Amino acid sequence: MKLRLKILSIGFIFLILIFGCNRKGTNEVIVYVSEDQVFSEPILKDFEKETGIKVKAVYDTEEAKGTGVMNRLIAEKNNPQADVYWANEPIRAEVLKQLGIAAPYISPSATAIPDVFKDSHGYWTGFSARARVLIINSRAKNRPSSIMVYADPQWKGRAVIANPLFGTTSVEIAALVTVWGDEHTRKFMEDIKRNEVKISTSNGESADLVASGEFDFALVDSDDAVNRMRQGKPVEMVCPDQGEDGIGCLILPNAAVFIKNAPHPDNARKLIDYLLSKETEQKLAFADCAQIPLHQGIETPAYVLKIEKIKAMHIDYAKVAGKLSEIQPFLKEWVGY
Repeated sequence: MKLRLKILSIGFIFLILIFGCNRKGTNEVIVYVSEDQVFSEPILKDFEKETGIKVKAVYDTEEAKGTGVMNRLIAEKNNPQADVYWANEPIRAEVLKQLGIAAPYISPSATAIPDVFKDSHGYWTGFSARARVLIINSRAKNRPSSIMVYADPQWKGRAVIANPLFGTTSVEIAALVTVWGDEHTRKFMEDIKRNEVKISTSNGESADLVASGEFDFALVDSDDAVNRMRQGKPVEMVCPDQGEDGIGCLILPNAAVFIKNAPHPDNARKLIDYLLSKETEQKLAFADCAQIPLHQGIETPAYVLKIEKIKAMHIDYAKVAGKLSEIQPFLKEWVGY
């Protein structure tokens, strides 16, 4: 009886080992995604069809705003379940690098992507970007060309900005701190507050308030501006601070991250290669998100900006990631929380 139990126990352990090994050997890839599902899912479906590799995707909800899968990756650090993280901006990718959750991978698909949009050691690589642009009502008396107009008295009470505690507006302020320094940025924020700027709940709401004519301009993501233009709203899109002395326009690419100790490393690399390809960037340019390819020379709709024609804000995304948490107390005070 004891011998039979011993044999059964050995057999049970053997089966566990087989199935455990098979999980790692299965022809699948697990990706956590903070880019909107409506835009990312078709890309992942195409990868599945073209490669035969089964994609298991975990998407962020609208409520999580990119933090859901991020927190999951952090919780799973010592037992990673994901192979790839598709971030909708590089700040979270930088955090994963700093926490030791990302692993380096330099994809052959990334050769022509400008170095400024990727980690120098391959811990993340950018693709398909959004630009931080001014959306301007066509009936506005003047056409602003710099974010500095937020502090200009002639626009008092005529501008709107999304709550800087969240999203890409928060990233924009952190980027300004790395460019201007703390004192200059704080003064700018206080000046625009005195100029009676309207604080909206999101970039989308800002774009709608400008499109309705309630306000003259707002700083939003390029996809917010493009969508209102495509809807026939009376708005224009301007890349800010493009002059010789201008600080340039903040560019926020998606980022592909290879997870350290990924369960399916070979398939993870294949998926990253696919995400960084010219074909994927073209698809995202023609999608409703109207994202900007980081490869030059890709055919895009007329309303999608060309990366080579934009003077980009010169920033270090790692430094921006560090400043993002530092400025939260000031931003809470500024908003009035």
